[in-house]
Amino acid sequence: MRTPICEMLGIDFPLLAFSHCRDVVAAVSRAGGFGVLGATGHTLESLETELAWIDAHVDGKPYGLDVLIPENLATGGAKGLTRASLADKVPAEHRAFVGELAERHHFTMPEERADSDAPAPFDPNLALAMLDVAFRHPIKLIANALGVPPQAMIDLGKRHGVPVAALVGAKEHALRQVAAGVDILVVQGGEAGGHCGEVSTMVLVPEVIRAIGGAVPVLAAGGIMTGAQMAGAMAMGADGVWTGSVWLATPESECSDVFRDKMVAATSRDTVRSKSRTGKPSRQLRSAWTDAWDAPGSPDPLPMPYQSLISEPAIRACDRAAEKGDAAAREMVTYFVGQGVGLIDQVRPAGQVVQDFKLEFAEAMERMIGLVAD
Repeated sequence: MRTPICEMLGIDFPLLAFSHCRDVVAAVSRAGGFGVLGATGHTLESLETELAWIDAHVDGKPYGLDVLIPENLATGGAKGLTRASLADKVPAEHRAFVGELAERHHFTMPEERADSDAPAPFDPNLALAMLDVAFRHPIKLIANALGVPPQAMIDLGKRHGVPVAALVGAKEHALRQVAAGVDILVVQGGEAGGHCGEVSTMVLVPEVIRAIGGAVPVLAAGGIMTGAQMAGAMAMGADGVWTGSVWLATPESECSDVFRDKMVAATSRDTVRSKSRTGKPSRQLRSAWTDAWDAPGSPDPLPMPYQSLISEPAIRACDRAAEKGDAAAREMVTYFVGQGVGLIDQVRPAGQVVQDFKLEFAEAMERMIGLVAD
C-alpha cells in the first residue's frame, strides 16, 4: 500500500498498534504493522530497558513511542512533584471509600511510603525527559495524548526527523493541533478505550478530514478491531488506523488472564466512560470499581493526577487477588478497553492479529470493487 502514513513511517500496511507491552510492539512491527509503545508509568531507566529490548527483537522494523502530556492538570505542571508530596492532598473521604471497597472485594491496599520519591502520575516534565531517552533509539514516531504537544516535543521531532502525532477527539482539537505543527492526527472516536471524547469514529473522522483540508495525514481510531473496519475508515479518507484494544486480547499483552477472560465474555455494551481511573473521562470495562464510583452517595472522582494515586494501587491489588481465584476481587477487575470489545471472541497472538487484519482488509476491498464491477 502507498499512503502518506506508509511513506512517513517506512511501512507497507498502515496498521498502528498502541500497547504498553514491548512484546506486542515488537510482534506487530515484525509482522508488517507498526508498534507504538505506551511510555506512561515508566521511569527513565525502565524506558531505556524496554526500548533496548525492542531494538533487539524487532528485526530492524520501525516502531514508535507514545507519551501522555496533559495540557490541563490539577497540579498545573509544577516541577519536582512526587507521589508522596501529592498523597497528603487526597481527601480522607476518598481513602475511606477505597478502603471499604477493598474490604468488600477481598484485596489489601499496599502501604504508602511517606518518603517515596517516585514521580507523580502523568508528570509532564518526566514525559519530556523520556523523549531524550527515546531519541537514543531508532524510533520513527512520537505521539502525544490529552492536548497539544508542548513546543519542545514538536521541536525535538523536527530536529530528529521523526513525525509527531497527536490524538484528537473533536474537530476543534484537530484544528488546534494542525496550527501547532503536528505531523499526523490520530482522530479517535468515543468508542475507543482509554481517554476519549463523545463523538463516534464514523462521524468524527470525516468531519476532521473535511475541516483540515488535507493539511496532515489522518489515522482513524476508536473501535477498530478488524481489517474490514480498517478498510471502511480508509474509504472515509483516513490514511491508516490506530488501534489499541484489539491487542489486549493477545497472550503477549500486559493485562491479566482474568481480564482477558472478561474481554472474551463482554459485549460492546459492557464498557463505560468514567473518571474513576484517572480523573478524566476514559472508557474501560464496566466492573464493581466503575459501578461503585457511579453509585449515589459516592464521592466524585478526584481531578487528574490525584485520582490515580488511589485507583492504580487498588486496581493492581484486586488484580492480584483475582488471579488467586477470589470471586469478589474478580468483580472489581477492569482495564481501559473500547466498545470494540464486543468483537473479541478469542485470544490470538499479536502477529496473527496483524495477518488477520491484512486478510480482512483485502476481502473488504474485493467486496467493494465487486459492487462497482461491470
